[in-house]
Amino acid sequence: MSHVDHRQAAPTRVRCSVLTISDTRTEETDTGGRAVVDLLSESGHEVIGKTIVPDDPERVREAVEARLSDNRVQAIVTTGGTGISSRDQTYEAINGILEKRIDGFGELFRALSYAEIGTAAMLSRALAGTAQRKIIISIPGSENAVRLAVTKLVLPELGHLVREAAR
Repeated sequence: MSHVDHRQAAPTRVRCSVLTISDTRTEETDTGGRAVVDLLSESGHEVIGKTIVPDDPERVREAVEARLSDNRVQAIVTTGGTGISSRDQTYEAINGILEKRIDGFGELFRALSYAEIGTAAMLSRALAGTAQRKIIISIPGSENAVRLAVTKLVLPELGHLVREAAR
């Protein structure tokens, strides 16, 4: 099958869980997490839940693993904690859960981000992969980064990613 055939066979509605990983965001200030929910919903996907989790590796792992064990969830999208400061530990937590990495996701995100913000794009440790036959995508928490990642990378391939991960 070609990639076109794969996309045509992919689900058009994916059940997603959204996690904002931050020590400072609240429901009122979480514009990035809210943008993920809005963009997914507007594209016909189902957002099963949205939660804010502190940027603590154990808490992040627990939150992701809880969603992995939820049979309704097909994809998990996390925002925040992907930088290089001492508190940014999302990459380590998520990378430790992944069974297969989708390296192209982070590479493409940084390339697209470079076009918008220049060399600061190299500080992003956005990543994606699979665990328990589900998709996990981690993107920065800023609303601009979220909109870039979701519109240019996540939405065009989400059904295809879920289809392939579940096979």
